[in-house]
Formats: sequence, structure tokens, C-alpha cells
Amino acid sequence: MKHTNLGKSGLDVSRIAFGTWQLGGDWGPTDTGAAMDAIRRAADGGVTFFDTAQGYGFGQSEQLLAAALRHLRRQDVVIATKGGLRPEGTGVVRDASSAWIRQGVEASLRALDTDYVDLYQVHWPDPATPFEETADVLGKLVADGKLLHVGVSNFDVEQMEAFSATLPIETLQPPYHLFRREIEAEVLPYTAANDIGVVVYGPLAHGLLSGHLTVETEFDPADWRSKSSVFHGASFERNLRAVDLLRQLAEGELGITLPQLAVAWTLHNPAVDVAIVGTRDPAHVDEALAAADIVLDDEVMQRIDQIMIGAVPVGGPSPEGM
Repeated sequence: MKHTNLGKSGLDVSRIAFGTWQLGGDWGPTDTGAAMDAIRRAADGGVTFFDTAQGYGFGQSEQLLAAALRHLRRQDVVIATKGGLRPEGTGVVRDASSAWIRQGVEASLRALDTDYVDLYQVHWPDPATPFEETADVLGKLVADGKLLHVGVSNFDVEQMEAFSATLPIETLQPPYHLFRREIEAEVLPYTAANDIGVVVYGPLAHGLLSGHLTVETEFDPADWRSKSSVFHGASFERNLRAVDLLRQLAEGELGITLPQLAVAWTLHNPAVDVAIVGTRDPAHVDEALAAADIVLDDEVMQRIDQIMIGAVPVGGPSPEGM
């Protein structure tokens, strides 16, 4: 497994991170045993970087990750979690206030069964809380030794600038995949110029690039995709045609799988340090990890661009939409 230094944080991490969003309930029911086997399989395959969040089931995902990694020495893994979402009613709201961040950090430490978090990220920008308030409390938690490094997720350039005026951002976790490339315009040039480590999520376009979805796919009612317009109707069918062409390129000409092509494509961008891959199936782990070693040449990249002409952009859910 290839490693990289994660921007100014200096964290040495595997270029593939194992993500646990799919283990918190937003993607339907989770087979706990299979999920733990997948996490352990990733660790055995060389993954040292594991990403979770308080908001992934509010303890469910973090506890499952802790249980799966319990056999490893704490210093041998880099654990990243996120905070700043609070349950309210049947959904969640953004809350990056000083009080909730402190509560969230303590809750995550208990759920992860650890004394410190290697990388703590603000999950979403909270328009109701000044960035300096959030940054100030996180700086104090770093000084207390409960957090080693601080990053953000789903922030744009202006928001990163505002946050960094109080506490310099060390990492960014944005969405990035073949059907969603808007960070290439401003965000990635900014992170590169400021030595901010980039850990992208959703490289398989929320399952679209897994190769397992068809027009007949029916999502579990608890799966957020069951309510997303981009996974139904004409847009979905149009994107599935692009997926089929990508599959033909990957399998028929390159001798790799479609998911490997998708992950390798994200890592081809020099501004991207790490791609997060998550699965509930241990049988899919080895396939995903192999993507870190795949090098795509310029001709292949150009052919991918041609295939994607006319594809419909695919976004993910916001907290309010979950």
C-alpha cells in the first residue's frame, strides 16, 4: 500500500482510507459482522487510515470501527472523525458551536475508546456559528491533547480562509468523483497552494461507479439514494450508459475493474492525497485497495474525459436532506 504525507499535518497515511459512512445507517441496515470483517481486511491489506464521524449513526459507526481495530496498536493507525452535526427530531442539523463541539469530541473519544483523535474534522460549515468560535474551541482541544490535527469537510475556499484566520486548516475532505468535479476549479488549487492535505470521499459516486447498479435497482427505504433524483429516471439511465462505457474501458482494455478505474482516477490528480473507500462486504476490500497501485496514462485520462461528456452531475446529500 502506497503512503503519503497529509499536507502540513505531517501525518503519514495510506493513500486509500477506509471510510465508515455506510456503517451508520444512512445506507440501510448494516451486517455488523461483515462490516467488522471488512475493516479488518483493510487493515490486513495495509490501510492505516480510517475515517468515521459522530454523525454516522451518532456512535454506531465509531463504536464499530473501534471494535474492529481493537487488536491493533493505537499508534499504528490514524483515526479521523468528524463533528458538528447534532440530532434533532428525525434528522440532523449543523451545530459547530463551542458547546456542541466539546460534547461531540468527548462522545467520539468514548465511542472510539481512545484518548485522542489523530484528525478531527468539522463535518459541514455551520452558518449559525462564527468560524472563529469553532476554530478557537478546536485549538483548545488540540492544546489539551485530545485532538492532534484539525481539518474541515465540505468547505469552499472562502470558508477555509475564514476558518484559518483563527486556526490554520490542515486537511480538507471534499466530495470528488467522475460525476462531480467542481473542486478542480478553485478548491484544489487553493489546497495545493496552502499545503492542505486533501482526502476525497465518494470516489465511486455513491455506488454509481461500483458497477452493481442498474435501472432495476431498488434501494432500501432507509438508504438516502432511494429519495435522490439522480438515482432514478432519465438522468440515472443516462449516467448508467456512461458507466457501461467506463466498464468496457476498464475491463476490456486495461484489465482492471470499474471501481479500480474510478478510484485510480481520483488519485491521479496531484492535488489529491487520499481517496476514501468504504464497503460493507469484505470480499470487495482487496479490489479497492489495489487501486492505489494503478497508474493511468494521459491517453486513458483523455478517453475517460470523452466518455464523461454529457454525463449528468451527481451530488450527494446535505445534512438537511438525510
